[in-house]
Amino acid sequence: MVFVEPVTLADRGVELRPMSLEHEAGLRAAAADGELWNIRVTSVPEPEQTRKYIEDALAMREAGNRFAWVAVEAATGRVIGSSSYHDIVPALKRVEIGWTWYAKSVQRSHVNTTCKLLLMTHAFETLGCHVVGWRTDNFNFASQAAIERLGAKKDGVLRGHALRRDGTIRDTVMYSLRAGEWPEVKAQLLHSLNKPRG
Repeated sequence: MVFVEPVTLADRGVELRPMSLEHEAGLRAAAADGELWNIRVTSVPEPEQTRKYIEDALAMREAGNRFAWVAVEAATGRVIGSSSYHDIVPALKRVEIGWTWYAKSVQRSHVNTTCKLLLMTHAFETLGCHVVGWRTDNFNFASQAAIERLGAKKDGVLRGHALRRDGTIRDTVMYSLRAGEWPEVKAQLLHSLNKPRG
């Protein structure tokens, strides 16, 4: 049995659709919005690597350890980013959320919070996960702050853990949220999304 079934998740004008090769042009355009592949501490594909990025994600999905979505603006169908479950461990009912990036034009909007809410709700309330994890580069301070704003707890740092795209070796900061903490985190995320924006 597959732990993560293909499903489209939607809320607040944003849809998370299972990634497929038909999203190649949309993902390339989203990454070009801000030339995101130039950011040293992210996983955004260079334009010519977009197809391989999708093929790799689909191979990992086939292997059962990653499920990738594209974030889409529901009203227009425009691809605005991507996020995944990865390091999926069905026996532990654990997933991590990562490979997340958004077009520059939708950063600092409701999009990231909405996508995280959708992915966390699906993990805890549909898949019955006991824990959801995150990992990020020790120099990706924006990502660490965003994960901490979600209410996740810092588990620690894995030193000398992974290669960056430039060939340097990074330390990885690990975070997690347990099922018992989810109701309070969900309430806070909904509160922040429902606040009027000035």
